[in-house]
Amino acid sequence: MASQKELMLLGDPYLADDPQLETERRHARRLTDRLNAASVHDGPQIRRILDELLAFFGEGAYVRPPFHCDYGYNIAIGARTFVNFGLIVLDCATVTIGEDVQIATAVQLLTATHPLEAGPRIAGWESALPITIGDGAWLGGGVIVCPGVRIGERAVIGAGSVVTRDVPAGQLAVGNPCRVVRDLREA
Repeated sequence: MASQKELMLLGDPYLADDPQLETERRHARRLTDRLNAASVHDGPQIRRILDELLAFFGEGAYVRPPFHCDYGYNIAIGARTFVNFGLIVLDCATVTIGEDVQIATAVQLLTATHPLEAGPRIAGWESALPITIGDGAWLGGGVIVCPGVRIGERAVIGAGSVVTRDVPAGQLAVGNPCRVVRDLREA
């Protein structure tokens, strides 16, 4: 029988209060506590912590604390990507952030989803869908990206938007729910 972690990583329903998952969340919390206590001017210390926490942390990438995540091992951040203060990543599924991405303050990347039926939800069941942010994309302040969303290369998501569906490459998308309003490839 598959473990709750294996079910989570497969995108199948799993119990979030599983002891193994709780242990892994505590490990990530210890690392993020160290990261968030670091000075924003101590790039080498931040880099060491993120190299240990994340699945991949690209050359020249930078994350300004505070930063919060569930596990860390499901997150990949590409080269030269800049993440400003306050990123929250619920990484119950993979979160892939491309190269040269700009992420403004208070952005949330949320892979976890829950059953609509009250019984399973109250019992603690959840599942997760991956998030992908393409190379050169820019997420404005306060953006929320929902489970299963793919944001294309060079797309721009306006501040405060709630992204509930895929955004194609080279598009400007804004609002709640987020909608494409302009093709940036023609600009």
